[in-house]
Amino acid sequence: MKDLETQSRTIWSDSEMLECVSVVPEMPQTASFSFRAPSGALFDYQPGQFLTLEIPAPDQPGGVVHRTYTISSSPSRPRSITVTAKAQSDSIGTRWMLDNLQPGMRIKALGPAGLFTNADSTAKKFLFISAGSGITPMMSMTTCMWDEGQDLDAVFINCAKRPSEIIFRQRLEHMASRMPGLDLKFVVEEPDLYRPWSGYQGVFNQLMLGLMAPDYLEREVYCCGPEPFMQAVRDALAGLGFDMENYHQESFGAPVETEADQPDLDDVVLDDDSHAEITFDLSGVTAKCAETDTVLAAARASGLNIPSGCTFGVCGTCKVKKTQGEVHMVHNGGISEDDIEAGYILACCSHPIGKLAVEV
Repeated sequence: MKDLETQSRTIWSDSEMLECVSVVPEMPQTASFSFRAPSGALFDYQPGQFLTLEIPAPDQPGGVVHRTYTISSSPSRPRSITVTAKAQSDSIGTRWMLDNLQPGMRIKALGPAGLFTNADSTAKKFLFISAGSGITPMMSMTTCMWDEGQDLDAVFINCAKRPSEIIFRQRLEHMASRMPGLDLKFVVEEPDLYRPWSGYQGVFNQLMLGLMAPDYLEREVYCCGPEPFMQAVRDALAGLGFDMENYHQESFGAPVETEADQPDLDDVVLDDDSHAEITFDLSGVTAKCAETDTVLAAARASGLNIPSGCTFGVCGTCKVKKTQGEVHMVHNGGISEDDIEAGYILACCSHPIGKLAVEV
């Protein structure tokens, strides 16, 4: 009887307003807002897609703002739809939602839309990498696979400021405790006060990736977060020889709706056939090399000694000053942003681009 009732229901379209049914706090300044269709229509979308909400904003031109939120619920649960929103210091729409949106209120929505989904993927193994509220599309995709009873093989990595700021942590741990194919990995910048943290700590890097997902070359990668974070993930994967055709991303700042909206990624791609020239200022030596060579390797090939340790961008022993030119550096925490701003590089993981000069 229920199946016949479900089949007879219509599919929700954005000509109908949504009615809020619950507001669930997830962490400070973050909540999940669930909606239903007043007509009883069901929601049909792909996991990972987004909604655009029309939010009251009396101080703005037109009295409204339009804000895009990734759907954090799963289409396998079609009676309601949920977005999870985190307010930033300059938020207008999300701030209004956190302060004012309550069950029973209705709001205009457009969508669902977006291309960031694994619904049509034929991959058997996934690697989800996210930061902050970029976890929302990963939650939708994971929940959908869970509900559909798929033979799940997914490494789920989320990066946050502190353990208390990991969105959906309890829900994900509950799922992982009942599904051996869901492997959770959390990375935090610092622990919460008086609460020891025994997991990964620091900035996500190549070394962590290799430890978390040793078979990353065999996985299809989905990434979401701030652009600097996604850039670091792309650099880490490309530097390890990952086939970037199997990499997909969605910025929570600017979700993509059509293929034409896809941004052109201007990542540096090193090429054995592209040549570089390094001048070692203090030694008076100039060496020609490929852009795929590191500064450390070029120095050693020229008979010069740059003190080094790990050769993986961790220890910082090979830090040298760059006096001219540019490098492509993918480090693993061995150098600070202040040192980079001051012109320092790690020779072991820096590749020269064109002409370069260093104090060696």
